[in-house]
Amino acid sequence: MLIYKIFRAIEWTNLRVDGTTIGAPIDINDGYIHFSTANQVKETATKYFADLDDLFLIAVDKNTLGDDLKWEPSRGGVLFPHLYRKMTIADVYWAKPLLLKNRIHQFPTEVKFE
Repeated sequence: MLIYKIFRAIEWTNLRVDGTTIGAPIDINDGYIHFSTANQVKETATKYFADLDDLFLIAVDKNTLGDDLKWEPSRGGVLFPHLYRKMTIADVYWAKPLLLKNRIHQFPTEVKFE
């Protein structure tokens, strides 16, 4: 199962250059890296990245993250995946631009919404 992280272009560039990241400012503040499932990622984009067009959607296979990935309640008590270690470039399954068209994020066809 793939889980998703939305990064601003600079955050994605930094991960590619440095090889690791402790995440975006919200991740650093909370002490873990926030991810979303396919069914959660649209709401995440709308809530935290509205009108931003310099974004990348990063897909990660949850099965490769081991015990550092925890499923914890977040919005409305729904379980969200949280990573309690640095994210590495090796964790990335794929990365695609998350384009904005008419103020709506256009998700890559690889995202399988249920």
